Amino acid sequence: MIKVLLADDHAIVLEGLRALLESEPDIDVVGATTDGTEVARLVEHHKPDVIVLDLQLAGIKGTQVIAALRARPAPPKVLVLTAYNDGDSIRSALDAGADGLALKTESPQQTLTAIRQVQAGQLVFPQAARRWIEGRGAGAPGDLTPREREVWALVAAGLSNPQIAERLGLSDNTVKFHVQHLFSKLGVKNRTEAALKFAHGR
Repeated sequence: MIKVLLADDHAIVLEGLRALLESEPDIDVVGATTDGTEVARLVEHHKPDVIVLDLQLAGIKGTQVIAALRARPAPPKVLVLTAYNDGDSIRSALDAGADGLALKTESPQQTLTAIRQVQAGQLVFPQAARRWIEGRGAGAPGDLTPREREVWALVAAGLSNPQIAERLGLSDNTVKFHVQHLFSKLGVKNRTEAALKFAHGR
């Protein structure tokens, strides 16, 4: 059974999600809230496996909620469900440490699949998000986000993905995602080439 907690600032979205998920034999909705400040308390109480979280929440930003959850000893997986597929939303969800992103404009079936994939440890991003990120590939190192620079420095220092995840308070999946896109932006194929590029003054 996958225990799921729902957090969205629209009550109607919450009800729709709850109805959708409760009809699935392998999913148990353990709680739901429109108030972002309630999420930590609900996580403590219900110990969900996956949180389906909107970036727009009453009382607090979704990214702040993700960052707070990542600081917990055994954080639940976080699937961001958003209406926005623009670069800034995608980037902020990733940088905060989300395990995946699903769009409200996609079919309900895709949301169900995304929950199961995130629970299984896969990194989930819709095609629109991948296209946006890939479109930013093969740029100069000057195009890197502050988070990507942090990851690059740690790759260059010889840290593995799990070590980087622990250092930055991110999930292994998020680090893997950052490393892949870092390589694509730098035009390198592996960690050694990335480290050499870092050593040669970037």
